Amino acid sequence: MLSALIVPFKYMSPGPSSTEDEDTLSSTSSTEVKENWNTGNFEDRTIMTSDRPSFFLSDSSRSSTGTLKRKRPLEEDNNGRVCELRVCCRRSSWSDTPKNAVVQLNELRPGLQYRTVSQTGPVHAPLFSIAVDVNGLTFEGTGPTKKKAKMRAAELALSSFVQFPNAAQAHSAMGGVSNPTTDFTSDLSDFPETLFKGFEPDGFRSAKSELLSSALRLRHTLDLMVVQARQGDAHFSTPPPTPEPPPPPSPVVLLNNLRPGARYACLCQSARGRRARRCFVMAVLVDGRIFEGTGCSKKLAKRKAALSALQALFNITQAPEARVGMIKRPHLPQDFADAVFHLVREKYSELIGCSSLMHACHKGLAGIVMTRGLDVRQAEVVALATGTKCINGEYLSDQGLTVNDCHAEITARRALLRFLYSHLELHLSKREEDKEQSIFVRHKDSSFRLRENVLFHMYISTSPCGDARINSPYELTTDFSVHSSRPVAKKFHSHLRSKIESGEGTLPVRCRSAVQTWDGVMQGERLITMSCTDKIARWNVLGLQGALLSHFVEPVYLYSVTVGSVTHTGHLSRTLNQRMERLGSLPACYRRNQPLLSSLSSSECWQQLKASCFSVNWTAGDEQLEVINASTGKRRDCGAPSRLCKRALFTRWNRVYRKLVASAPGSSAGPLTYGEAKQAAASYQSAKEQWVRALREAGLGTWVRKPAEQEHFMLTA
Repeated sequence: MLSALIVPFKYMSPGPSSTEDEDTLSSTSSTEVKENWNTGNFEDRTIMTSDRPSFFLSDSSRSSTGTLKRKRPLEEDNNGRVCELRVCCRRSSWSDTPKNAVVQLNELRPGLQYRTVSQTGPVHAPLFSIAVDVNGLTFEGTGPTKKKAKMRAAELALSSFVQFPNAAQAHSAMGGVSNPTTDFTSDLSDFPETLFKGFEPDGFRSAKSELLSSALRLRHTLDLMVVQARQGDAHFSTPPPTPEPPPPPSPVVLLNNLRPGARYACLCQSARGRRARRCFVMAVLVDGRIFEGTGCSKKLAKRKAALSALQALFNITQAPEARVGMIKRPHLPQDFADAVFHLVREKYSELIGCSSLMHACHKGLAGIVMTRGLDVRQAEVVALATGTKCINGEYLSDQGLTVNDCHAEITARRALLRFLYSHLELHLSKREEDKEQSIFVRHKDSSFRLRENVLFHMYISTSPCGDARINSPYELTTDFSVHSSRPVAKKFHSHLRSKIESGEGTLPVRCRSAVQTWDGVMQGERLITMSCTDKIARWNVLGLQGALLSHFVEPVYLYSVTVGSVTHTGHLSRTLNQRMERLGSLPACYRRNQPLLSSLSSSECWQQLKASCFSVNWTAGDEQLEVINASTGKRRDCGAPSRLCKRALFTRWNRVYRKLVASAPGSSAGPLTYGEAKQAAASYQSAKEQWVRALREAGLGTWVRKPAEQEHFMLTA
């Protein structure tokens, strides 16, 4: 109806209708008819209502009048009157298609020469290639016809230097500037206020705007009348609904508003394996700095690159979308989480380059960063490791010469223990400058505690194995796109899980015995190693320092955990904190720690490769990486014990213990075995028992320990 109100009239002569060939009818242009119009024959008179055909005729009514005749010049009758007028609806000019890419390019770069590069394919299905040179670059388009190939070449040329191919987006971003660039690749033509503003005369544009606004007001009034008729008088007492706030602009649009003309470039595209997803890397140059983003599509990678630039230059962080029923939890600042990731990644790349190892490709990377407060400028990587496998049961050592769990986050924590021992030894040194460099200070009861504002942050490249990964309601892939996985039985949510021996993945813990037997494992029984999710949850209660260091220092907790790809921090938070609900009062200095959780603004590409059987580790102060064979738990090169094995750490503990015993007169001799030394940490063992009992009472499973025989070794003199 709206188009019928604004269309111009078509004048046709009276007389009997006749049917003509459709091609002949369409061959006459409107220009030819307009040239033959004789405006002098028009009289200023009002057309009677009876002379006007209805705009709402049915199809049958229209068909009865016969088909329209070919237009011809207006003629006068014998009395000099204008012949009978007949009104017919036609498409309005504002709904015509916009200028195509060739016309657009010719307006922007006049005088371009298109040349035919090649013609391939069979005779019945040729493929033409047309090229054009623009701004010193050659753009080549292909198509089944020369016209389509030329159109494609023009589109490619326009895309190279037109910032906003979408006119509506450009008009909005530029604040309503007139004559926006037309979308030369879109078939849509439903933006009358932006797409064709430059193609219409001012008078017609203003008249059309008034008519459109009047029609919209009329439609709105009719809608209100319908609602009132349905609801009766009840609507007078019902307040109008509150309009929803407009959605925030995307990072790309926001960055363009702040820095117009920012250019993006696709650096690389990678895909490994048959089931690997594509990974694009987009870069944007802003204020002389380059910001990158990765994703499974160029659009997502571009979005993350823009978000990275906004965070670094303008301190603008896009908050995640709130979900129904979602509980707000404190999160680590996004720029700080990204800084932790870059520190770990750069340190690992540096160590790999120096040692020339062939283990740069990994599936799991973890690192621990130490800061003074949240000052990234003083951040230091103190431990890192890679790995995704555990030891075979047949290689267990009763002398403490093997590393049982070589998953990255577990190995990184053992590397941190060496760092803590080093700083304890610094504090026990006789030199005052060494004591000042130590991160520990003396506390009451001759124990040590961390200096004020000394914080530890862990980065993990993927979600820790176990409940945090297998029962996540949805996972974020390399481009932060959500994909749902098959739900696991609800009875196993937050349940303890164990790792698969010499492999990947986890299984629910079903055994009721809390201790495995040495004979059973040696005869082929599956070695049970608790999952990384379960161990991180235990660290939040017992601390990172373990039982041995608890003799000397107060519990050391993680301040934050940053996870790279395949992560959902809300589910990870529930997994780590839900198990602490049944905990009673803990011994002094122990608490229910809840580290800040965060993911990366630009997700790290998930390496969908076959897991390596090797694990590397490094601690601050080491000259190079150490490579461990995860299946045997010993060094890869010579088969010697690792610097992270139980015996090596027990040796470091015994060295510190002797220094403290020597300074404390009347102290008794130290424990004889490794197991006795751990059991002597009374407060730690009490907190551990409460943790295990809380899990069992909550129906989450039994914490299974390794055979006790592996802790019955002593240090030789």
